Amino acid sequence: MQTEIPTSDETNEPRYDQTNDRYVFHHDSEGTATITTTIVHAIASIAETDVSQGEFSLYDSVDPDALDRLFRQKADGTERSGGHVAFTALEHEVYVYANGDIIVYPPAKADTPSN
Repeated sequence: MQTEIPTSDETNEPRYDQTNDRYVFHHDSEGTATITTTIVHAIASIAETDVSQGEFSLYDSVDPDALDRLFRQKADGTERSGGHVAFTALEHEVYVYANGDIIVYPPAKADTPSN
């Protein structure tokens, strides 16, 4: 069974999907930003981290250049239609799909023992 991935609004701010405890947003391949720029700003927003202050670098998790190459148009100019990659950044699980959907799961909450 395949579930539909809800997308975020047109401002491309991450939208929290409370039912599935995840943030959902979409990279606009027609826009000027690269997919890695979209991912960095989304993770920084979710993790409340300032990328301009060097608090977070995608290089700590994945090669951004390789990620951009993986999801750019094919050599013949057609869009990629399938595939995804997953990695962890700032303890968040990140799933990037060829159609531009990006899903970010927050860090798992540690179970606190009850006395």
